[in-house]
Amino acid sequence: MKRKLTVGAVLSATALLAGVIQIAAAPAQAAAPAPEQQQSALLALAAGQSAPVAQALALGGQEKLVPKDVVVDRDGTRHLRYERTYAGLPVIGGDLVVHQKADGSVGSVDRAFAGRLSVPTLTPDLAAPQAAERATAAVRATVGAAADEDEAALARVDGTDAPQLVVWAADGTPRLAHRTVVRGERADGTPSRQEVVTDAATGQVLSSQEQVQTATGTGKGVNVGTVTLTTTQSGSSYQLKDASRGNQSTTDLKGGTSGSGTLFANTTNSFGNGLPSNRESAAVDAQYGAAATWDFYKNTFGRNGIKNNGVGASSRVHYSTGYVNAFWDDSCFCMTYGDGSGNTHPLTAIDVSGHEMSHGVTSATAGLIYSGESGGLNEATSDIFGTMVEWYANLPADPPDYLIGEKLNINGNGTPLRYMDKPSKDGASADNWSSTVGNKDVHYSSGVANHFFYLLAEGSGAKVINGVSYNSPTSNGSTVTGIGRAKAAAIWYRALTVYMTSTTNYKAARAATLKAATDLYGATSTEYRTVAAAWSGVNVN
Repeated sequence: MKRKLTVGAVLSATALLAGVIQIAAAPAQAAAPAPEQQQSALLALAAGQSAPVAQALALGGQEKLVPKDVVVDRDGTRHLRYERTYAGLPVIGGDLVVHQKADGSVGSVDRAFAGRLSVPTLTPDLAAPQAAERATAAVRATVGAAADEDEAALARVDGTDAPQLVVWAADGTPRLAHRTVVRGERADGTPSRQEVVTDAATGQVLSSQEQVQTATGTGKGVNVGTVTLTTTQSGSSYQLKDASRGNQSTTDLKGGTSGSGTLFANTTNSFGNGLPSNRESAAVDAQYGAAATWDFYKNTFGRNGIKNNGVGASSRVHYSTGYVNAFWDDSCFCMTYGDGSGNTHPLTAIDVSGHEMSHGVTSATAGLIYSGESGGLNEATSDIFGTMVEWYANLPADPPDYLIGEKLNINGNGTPLRYMDKPSKDGASADNWSSTVGNKDVHYSSGVANHFFYLLAEGSGAKVINGVSYNSPTSNGSTVTGIGRAKAAAIWYRALTVYMTSTTNYKAARAATLKAATDLYGATSTEYRTVAAAWSGVNVN
């Protein structure tokens, strides 16, 4: 379920990033192992059972099983997927899945190759260089074929990787073979990696398949400018769907307010022209923003998607008519953007993307309740990480800063939605904590944590950062020297994901960030002392 937050008419503009989000109300439970850790443990289990499984399946003495994947059902049934080797060589078409009951017994086995695996010799008649020549010749024969009709046609061959000796069993007749990757480029500029399998005795091509299933497209967004996009090729069209980031995609709601929308696709692998009148332009913003948010969390914290499960979020653009807002909704695991006033100002700026999708990260971790001081911390978390996504992307069209929503010009005078150095400059947000701050709208009580983060990262006083002037005061008149954005973000992320709960207030947030600083840098570190000083600078003591 999603809920919309409302504010008074006079202050409605500054509530733009109110969002429509799904927040878990229950306190966070003890952290379970990350999906990567769970999978690693399951693969280790499968590896430990590979020898007895091979024996139980009466595989030959030269055959070994290599674990590839494990799926566990609710009742404890395990599905152990193995690749197979023969005399140390990979067996193409030799994979199998062992369906193991909870008590460890084997229920059944699905095999790609059911016969007995053996080859008469492990010595190829054709050497590796000859195999590479045969593979290259086969691929080169396709260069230019139907290029005027198919942009996926091969334009050139650049060379090969070293051929690998394998056992080919995919057609039911095992034989020694070479597997060669032939590198090149498609007619539209997309890189090509053709995996060609050739018979090691005759040079006959046994298999050829393209390994690059996604394409590198381009886009020109309203807010992000000209960017590179990872798209997916489907037949003769390219889709705004990113298989490299959990199949993140962008769809067109066409003014609707429900449903998943229509996936953006075209035949040129180039999207948008930078103008709001082109429906693809806002989609470019959204798709790029989702990718930048994924990359920020992945490359900065090792987080594999919003829920840390490798699943990408979907983005929906052109929501409703004249909708001046954007929101994250857990129920559809999706990000949604309105087109703004007059349907000409889409709310697809990159800090908005990072802000709203970070609500999903908060929901998946601390679950900060969206009211009172915990609600202010929830909003501040999205402002903090939305800002960090903007710094991470470092776009020429949207130079990074500590301003929130500055590209949107909601106020009509060029001013941003919120300020992190001195939040009260927006006319409503709190610079410092007081006993009544929890009574404010969460977008204004968030100012305390936003101010804390700015002080922690950059310090107090007047300065120019990346061409923008700031002047951040402290509540106690102290001078704070910042520790830098990267360390400040690391402390906040660990506090959020390890120590904060659904009911964390500002006093508890101080404790959580001090614990996080201790974990990361030590209890006597400069970072720890700066966290304490920055909280004191916003009157959280």
